Order: sequence, then structure tokens, then C-alpha cells
Amino acid sequence: MADNEILIVDERTLKDKIYIIRGRQVMFDADLAQIYGYTTKSFNQQVRRNIDRFPDDFMFRLTKEEFSGFLRSQNVTLEMGAYSKYPPNAFTEQGIYMLMTVLKGSTAIEQSKALIRLFKNMKDYIIENQSFMITYKDYFALAERSERNSKNIDDIKSNMVTRAELSDFMKLFDQDLRNEELLILDGEPFRADAAYQKIYRSAKRSIIVVDDYIGVKTLQHLVHAKSGVKLTIISDNRNRILKLSEYNDFLTEYPTKKVDFIQSQKRAHDRYIVIDNDTAEMKVYHCGASSKDAGKRITSILRVVDVNRYKETINSLLTNPPLQLK
Repeated sequence: MADNEILIVDERTLKDKIYIIRGRQVMFDADLAQIYGYTTKSFNQQVRRNIDRFPDDFMFRLTKEEFSGFLRSQNVTLEMGAYSKYPPNAFTEQGIYMLMTVLKGSTAIEQSKALIRLFKNMKDYIIENQSFMITYKDYFALAERSERNSKNIDDIKSNMVTRAELSDFMKLFDQDLRNEELLILDGEPFRADAAYQKIYRSAKRSIIVVDDYIGVKTLQHLVHAKSGVKLTIISDNRNRILKLSEYNDFLTEYPTKKVDFIQSQKRAHDRYIVIDNDTAEMKVYHCGASSKDAGKRITSILRVVDVNRYKETINSLLTNPPLQLK
């Protein structure tokens, strides 16, 4: 529940609360706390209770050096009392979007809607302001992409914002993806890591990765699987890229994310992701590159329409001997 006076922001105030840190447009925790009527301490407590929803690309804390340099270089006025002990947390586009699923209650809902309505009135400013690096062509491409992505709202239980409102909200923060970071998932562009996270988060029972070339990044993507989902990697681990010591370090950090390793025995040339194998919700994705290379080059992931053709093959691969990492 909110426990501080709510800040009613106008267009100018909101513009002044969007900063560029590490090359990204962000908002600080104290500013967002004011908008939602929280103290900064209470606001960050809500975030910490849901910290698994805020990876580094959603939220990061500024270093003391970064924050000191920021204050010296910007003509801004901040509530310094909120940062007397720690530098602020910075929330990116995705982080602010995720906040709408964390901050519950009628006050949070109304403030979320008020923010988005205000963002809609800032369209001309966003296009004309060169600091956002958005041309008219980029703007309409982003609008089209955001509209397609808005269908994912139905997967969120909270009804804080409408599809149209969220689409306009996301236009405020274009991340200007570099080509090598792009991954085309079923025809839609994603940041590479986000594409794998989207697939893995959809699993309810199991995830099977079929890939002869695996690495630490292969494991890092699996962290985003829901609790209780069985994780299996079918691979010959060619060139021994993934080391036993690296997997042990992974388990130390994520003890609930145990992975079963099975040999592919040179039976799989391509790379696949199988979600909820042998169930009515089974999905199979054909991957153009290994997940360990996500973000290094442009690639695509396509969902297979007829999964029945794969069931027997996948179940056969699951009977292969275990893979021993070294």
C-alpha cells in the first residue's frame, strides 16, 4: 500500500525525470516512488520482494562514482535525502513495465494509467528530441512492433493498463538495438536474450534443449524457467565448451536449477528447444544458432507447427546415456 504523498506529474515534470544512464533512458527509484505515493524505502522493499522479476536489463543500481558524475554533469534537482546512504536504482523501459505488475492496488492502477496517458501526449516531443535518436521511419516501425508485442499483455494477470495504452507507453523507450543483438522469433524482432527468456518462461513442466554446442550462456537462459520445471540438455558438448566447474558454479548460484545432461550421440544436426514435451501444450522451436551465441550475430527461431513429427525422436533421444561434463 502506498504510504507517501502522491506526486502529480505534468508533461514537463515527466520529461525532467527521464535520464540517460549507461546509454539507456531510465527513471530513478525515488522519482517513481513519488509518482506512486511510496517512500523510496517502501518502494524498494516492494521491488526486493519481487527481485526475480528485475534482471539487470530491467533495473540496475548506479555506482557511487556514476551517481556523483551524473549529478555534476546534469542540471537536475533530486531529493538528496533519498540517496544519503545508497545511490539510486535505475529502471529501464522493461523495468517500469514490470513495476505495473508488482505495485498493486487502486492507487497504483490509477497512477499507471495517468502516466501512460501523459506519455501519449508526448509523442511529438519524442520524435523531435534528438536525444532519443528516433526518426519518423523508426517511430512507425517501433509502433508496429509494439502493437504486435502488446498481445502478450493477456498473459499478465494484472489489468493495470490496456493494450493500446501499453503500446504507446513502450514507444517512449526505444533501445536502438544493434543488428548483432537481434533475434527474429516467429517473425518478430527481439533482443536475443529476451527471446530465449520469453520461450523458457512459457514452460509449465519441462524444457529440453537439443544443441551440440553449449556454454555458460545456455545455462544462464535457463535461469528464467519457472520453479519446478524440469530442465534437460541433450548435447555432445562438442569442443567441451561447457566445463564441469562452470556448471558447478552455476548450481552454487542457482541450486534449484539442476540440469540433466544427456548425450545426443551425433543424432542431432540442428538445434531445438522443446517446451512441455509429450503434453497437449508441447511446443517445438527450431533455432538457427546455438543459444550460447545469443547476441553475437543475427539469427532466427521458428516454432514448428506439427510437433507430432518430433515426439518420437525427442523421446528416443531422452533414452541416450548421460553426458558427463569434464
